[in-house]
Amino acid sequence: MKLHLSLLASLLAGFASAVRPLTLSGGNFVNSAGDRFVIVGLAYQPGGASGYDPASGKDPLSDPDICLRDAAIMQRLGINTIRVYNVNPNVNHDMCMSIFNSVGIYVALDVNSPLAGESIHRHDPESSYHEGYIKRIYSVVDAFKGYPNLLGFFAGNEVVNDALSASLAPPYIRAIHRDLKDYIAKHSTRTIPVGYSAADDPTRRPMWAYLSCGDDADSRADFYGLNSYQWCGDSTWESSGYQGLVDTFKDTSVPLFFSEFGCNKVRPRPFGEIAALYGERMISSWSGGLLYEYSQEKSDYGIVEIDSNGDARLLKDFDNLQSQYNNISLDLIKTKSSATTAARHPKCEDTFILQGHSEKFNTSTTLSPNPAADILEKGSGNTNLGKLVPVTQTKTPHKVFTSAGVQIDGIEIRTLKDDESNTPSGENTSSAAASGGSGGGSGDEKDA
Repeated sequence: MKLHLSLLASLLAGFASAVRPLTLSGGNFVNSAGDRFVIVGLAYQPGGASGYDPASGKDPLSDPDICLRDAAIMQRLGINTIRVYNVNPNVNHDMCMSIFNSVGIYVALDVNSPLAGESIHRHDPESSYHEGYIKRIYSVVDAFKGYPNLLGFFAGNEVVNDALSASLAPPYIRAIHRDLKDYIAKHSTRTIPVGYSAADDPTRRPMWAYLSCGDDADSRADFYGLNSYQWCGDSTWESSGYQGLVDTFKDTSVPLFFSEFGCNKVRPRPFGEIAALYGERMISSWSGGLLYEYSQEKSDYGIVEIDSNGDARLLKDFDNLQSQYNNISLDLIKTKSSATTAARHPKCEDTFILQGHSEKFNTSTTLSPNPAADILEKGSGNTNLGKLVPVTQTKTPHKVFTSAGVQIDGIEIRTLKDDESNTPSGENTSSAAASGGSGGGSGDEKDA
């Protein structure tokens, strides 16, 4: 009898699994089969930064009904990654993370928040780099390290965005990378990538060069994200500046992707940049990107409108984005090996870091000691250790409507096979629903 129970437990654990952890190979993310993984993703922060309220006991990954609704929508859209900006490490995320895992969606997670004491102050990094801050980010690691669909942690988001921050903050950003990696090495059963999300301004190249250089692997970034909104409306490869991006970062030794993109000066957005980002000229050195953003907020970047009762309506932007995703060449993404896979990390010399940069930039690799050495050794004390759980409910309790206002029947998730990530479905969800099809899924001001 014990043997049968053990077998049953093993089977149930299998039902709760879809994706496996990604690893790094030079300038690429790779899956357990050794195939290159390219991010097709969304920024996900319903309610924006103002929606983050730890006292409420909620965050974007704490309500299973909401996660089930959004995972079902995202599965049809065809994305494989979401970025979540603000989480409460003390609430349970097991079901939401398991739902996204079951449909083949990874989560890239920021360890910081907009609240005081939970991020590095760009103009006063020394005073904000303290034990309480370190305990916060270690608590986030403990809460999420057990999920195989955790793609990685962002150690910072646009901390450097002007001359003053460039002169002060870079060594603290490398220190946070070190602190997170040290903690992961001591308290996690697997290596979890840690990287940075940069502003698309004159500091973008020196930040990339500074964070990816040198022999100190612990303080280096494992990946580099760029928040870029250069491609607007009917831009072209030449007018958008994308060629400049490819030229600037062509020798990257770490995975490089858009941690945000999606200019909204023209609405509805045609998303012509999708063909460029996942096309022949860019896919060799770039690993995709995360569109800003999923839910419609005050800044007007959303692709889905969420009603106060929890029902959702796809916007025309959703239809346009899905159409663009359906034209992505999955074979090109899978087989196009990065030209920088075997690239070495350059030496941290000013001639490399400051190349073409006229502003004062702090290139020091002498880092402040961890102010929470005891916590590093003993742990954060967070007992909320996340783990996958069986996903037994597949149908969302909320209604979902097409951009034309037609309710989609049978909106639900479809559990994927083990180690299978989500891909574009080839369907137009709004048209499929409007014609009676089932629309089955495929296997600031910004707000955050």
